[in-house]
Amino acid sequence: MWDKISAQISEVTGDKFAIDNRRSVSGGCINQGYAISSISRTYFAKINQASQVAMFEAEALGLQQMRETQTIRVPQPICWGTEGNSAYIVLEWLDLGGRGDDSAWEEMGRKLAAMHKYTPPSPPLSRGGEEVDSGLFRGGEEVDSGLFRGGEKADSGLFRGGEEANSGLLRGCFGWDVNNTIGSTVQINNWTANWAEFWGEHRIGYQLKLAKSRGGHFPQGERLLEVIPELLAGYEPQPSLVHGDLWGGNAGVTSAGEPVIFDPAMYFGDREVDLAMTELFGGFSAAFYRGYNHVFPLNSGYEQRKILYNLYHILNHFNLFGGSYQSQANQMINRILN
Repeated sequence: MWDKISAQISEVTGDKFAIDNRRSVSGGCINQGYAISSISRTYFAKINQASQVAMFEAEALGLQQMRETQTIRVPQPICWGTEGNSAYIVLEWLDLGGRGDDSAWEEMGRKLAAMHKYTPPSPPLSRGGEEVDSGLFRGGEEVDSGLFRGGEKADSGLFRGGEEANSGLLRGCFGWDVNNTIGSTVQINNWTANWAEFWGEHRIGYQLKLAKSRGGHFPQGERLLEVIPELLAGYEPQPSLVHGDLWGGNAGVTSAGEPVIFDPAMYFGDREVDLAMTELFGGFSAAFYRGYNHVFPLNSGYEQRKILYNLYHILNHFNLFGGSYQSQANQMINRILN
């Protein structure tokens, strides 16, 4: 596998790359991570089972979409693919050894706000079936991407044939052209015109259905789904490009002091979902929120919506890890309903 990765990096970058050193590093909760180095360059490689190649495919496209905003820094995707029983993705190596002082966190808040305000000037990626920045993807190979719309295949493995990239965004909808993952859970991104409908069906509803199939018990779950339109009545956010999984472990500061975010579960949604998650597990300083609100102040009612938005992640944690997350989710549901 490593020989294939070296060859693909060489082909994509146009610069010969041979791995002289490989060391294990954190790859998150679900992947194996490696720093792979030649004499002059280092990259970050994540490895999983070959069946997870569509997850890496979507991650590469999400990172590329975020990079196109030219706002906050994210790692550049280099290449991805499969070899034998393994799938891999190779990303730019970022040295996250920065101190993360108030100025860096304030800048992170400002740049995240700028990303949330960004509007693509036109469909930036491709029409269905065409290659998307072929330096990133396996040109012409089909991927059996059951992760995506109804198990369809496309030449790039990413788009539904014949549709323009971000076509739903041009209609003011919420979602994305592909499904991706939140952790290892499939995240449904079907374009939806109404935000309350999108959140109820494709976020809370999907997670509750998955939890039930795994033995979860949420007595007020159906009631919550019934009242989500009421809870979000009169609230009509503009679709923003959101990171989608913005907890402290997916943000950092480089040794040069530049803020970065990574490991996205990207889609176009209410920007408040990112801010809500930064508060769920902590790790973001007051300077971060000061910087964000200077550029893009939060709307009234955020404190109430925040609980509903973070419920999605607690339900997902139950589906991934089980345990006490069921009790925490039920407490949140009761709090929302009361």
